[in-house]
Amino acid sequence: MQFAKQTALVTGGSRGIGREIAKGFAERGARVAVHFNSNAQAAEQTLDQLAGDGHFALRADLADSLQVQRMIDEVVARMGRLDILINNAGIHEECVLTECSYDEWQTHFSRIMGVNLIGAANAMHCAAQHMLRQGGGRIVNISSRGAFRGEPTAPAYGASKAALNSLGQSLAKLLAPHHIYIGTVAPGFVETDMAAERLAAPDGDDIRAQSPLGRVAKPQEVAYAALFLASAGAEFSTGTIIDVNGASYLRS
Repeated sequence: MQFAKQTALVTGGSRGIGREIAKGFAERGARVAVHFNSNAQAAEQTLDQLAGDGHFALRADLADSLQVQRMIDEVVARMGRLDILINNAGIHEECVLTECSYDEWQTHFSRIMGVNLIGAANAMHCAAQHMLRQGGGRIVNISSRGAFRGEPTAPAYGASKAALNSLGQSLAKLLAPHHIYIGTVAPGFVETDMAAERLAAPDGDDIRAQSPLGRVAKPQEVAYAALFLASAGAEFSTGTIIDVNGASYLRS
């Protein structure tokens, strides 16, 4: 997989899976735009780890539609084009229906959907406008195992990822004739800051035991699947959802 002379935007690229995806693109010749929302220091740390040059970081609140549009336009203005969009940014929080108030429930769904689904959808729309003009591109969405098995204590998260899967497949059918290819990666638990607290808790061993490999995924393993879907030769995988969960959850 090589991405020489290509430009990739990685949302949520300041740490975890996003950082590894950014590193993978840079190592293979791409120029990378690293998106972050609040942690500028982490974004700079990511830039320091990227091979090559021409990379930069930019801030946007993905729940704000105008900021999403400005983010995409800035990448194109600075890089000249946008070949690859990685929709990796996402938030996770718990809200148990039997324990939360109606106000908490509404806030939970509004916040999660605003970033995980609507923010990603807006990024896809804005990126696709440029990709249509330049003759093609790649979009990879980072989803979750929770889209399939359910997330009883984080229902908005599971719902947002299930909807993202459907959105990606719908647009894959629409945009394939325009040489815009869309794929999705659905990880299980991954060794990231988002999962660190759960993995360190008393049930951490039980989580690792969900996979016959006896561990959770490394961010690099998720990144590799994303790089494949963004690469030349993966065109006929458009619309695909790749599970990266170590056989912890198998779907037919």
